[in-house]
Amino acid sequence: MADQKKPFSFADLSMELRLLLAMILMLGVLAVTPYFYKTPPPPASKPAAKAAETKPASPAAQATPPTAVSPAPTVATPGAVAAGAEQTLPPIETDLYRIEFTNRGAAVKSWILKKFKDSNGKPLDLVSPASVKKSGYPMAVSPKNLSLSTDLTQALYTAKAIENGYEFEFSNGRTYSKKTFAFKPGSYLSNVASDLTENGAPVPHLVVWRGEFGDWTVPNSAPLRKSLYFDTAANKLVENDQKFAESGPQTRAGNFAFAGLEDSYFAMVALQQGGGAIELLTFNTWIPGSDGKEVPVVGAGIGGEARNRLTLFTGPKDYTLLKSVDPRLEGMIDFGWTSIIAKPLFLALKYTNDNWVKNWGWSIILVTVVINVLLLPLKISSLKSMRKMALVQPEMQAINDKYKGLSMKDPKMANKNQEVMDLYKRHGVNPAGGCLPLLLQMPFLFAFYSVLSVAIEIRQANWLWVTDLAQPETIAIRVLPLIMIATQFWLQKMTPSTGGDPAQQKMMLFMPLIFGFMFYGASSGLVLYWLTGNVVGIVQQWAFNKTMPAPAPAAVPVKPASKKKSGK
Repeated sequence: MADQKKPFSFADLSMELRLLLAMILMLGVLAVTPYFYKTPPPPASKPAAKAAETKPASPAAQATPPTAVSPAPTVATPGAVAAGAEQTLPPIETDLYRIEFTNRGAAVKSWILKKFKDSNGKPLDLVSPASVKKSGYPMAVSPKNLSLSTDLTQALYTAKAIENGYEFEFSNGRTYSKKTFAFKPGSYLSNVASDLTENGAPVPHLVVWRGEFGDWTVPNSAPLRKSLYFDTAANKLVENDQKFAESGPQTRAGNFAFAGLEDSYFAMVALQQGGGAIELLTFNTWIPGSDGKEVPVVGAGIGGEARNRLTLFTGPKDYTLLKSVDPRLEGMIDFGWTSIIAKPLFLALKYTNDNWVKNWGWSIILVTVVINVLLLPLKISSLKSMRKMALVQPEMQAINDKYKGLSMKDPKMANKNQEVMDLYKRHGVNPAGGCLPLLLQMPFLFAFYSVLSVAIEIRQANWLWVTDLAQPETIAIRVLPLIMIATQFWLQKMTPSTGGDPAQQKMMLFMPLIFGFMFYGASSGLVLYWLTGNVVGIVQQWAFNKTMPAPAPAAVPVKPASKKKSGK
């Protein structure tokens, strides 16, 4: 009976090709990662936004009970104190921000950070007009456990200008509320004070930011917003996204160094003052999504006392800035599981940019060159291993031809594997050595991805024709990925072939196109890193080929292995 063609098996692939396929899968994970952060569809039953506005979580939902507040003496409630009409007050303006208040709810109408632009190129306003229509203005007062005689979010406060801020006051004869905002010129710090009583009795309450926060112009960015607090006792930063409050508002309180809201690049947190406790309420507000459907976005309330005295940091998650305010704030720059490499990488990029080239694109190029130089000894070892692999290919082909046509289940395949291992051992060949430098670059690839995703210093940084290194090129045809494909192909042609199968060699030449497909939608800074690595690799490979020319492999006679006869 004629031998049947054996079915394809991954076991037939060389070890180098298996490692190569594994690397492609890792790149695939990198390419599809952003899609896992798209806004999820709204659940069937939505928690009402008003629940977050009027009542905190039940005691069972509280992991840490709020610190008990000593009862304050009852004070006389002033008579009616209210403005006659709603008005937008003259803005508080410094070199860093421009803030507009409305006397309705004594809340923030606009909070623009002057040194930053949103994804549309306009001045960055931390307050989203779309979410304000749904949830109300930020920095409103929300009582914890008591229904007031009036809705303070709609109350018309009187406003009095003070130094770098405003003092607001409202009373209807029963409910009395006073709020003060004072800002520090040249700083992202501010002081916020709030007092609330009902019939003269103190009322514990929170200062609440409802709706979107940060750069709300980024598409599908709602899941990027989180509430957070730094637990001093555990020395740990805790972050929660919209899933945390799906079942209702959640309260956490304790000896927190800071607590508040954040997105990828900006934060608003209350800093601990005098060792007191901070209470943080996390809730979901439903806002219109990009597809017209409502989506949940995290909101937060801070305070918890009847008399709250808060020091707020509201600004960019800039490494140097955060460290100067409180070193523990650095933890808000989350490099993820790659932090062991990503943080030193970021510091190296920052040092290079601040002290030498004053451009993040050139900093990426220089740091990439340094990384490749440091990996040069491993690269030389790998090139030598690849050269040895190329030299033994005739003998490897002879072994393959010797056992050609045998089934993988044939006992003689064990003899084949043993001969291959003996061949590697005799010539001192490490079959995985050729892939080692490429695999060593993968952690740096993921680390660069993390840095470009969270480092505000690189956000909207330009280089030559690239307008934002943290995003793909905005031109019709992206140049960097095309140059990367060309250099990858050039490097592939220069590298010694370790596979004797012509079909496998042709498949390897398709790798530049696969890389180009993976990187075409990646951030420009990430493409620039890999492109620079290709250029350095070309120079290193050229020097290696010049100094260590490859000897011609010797021909090896083939002696086929005996096969079992089969008959009908």
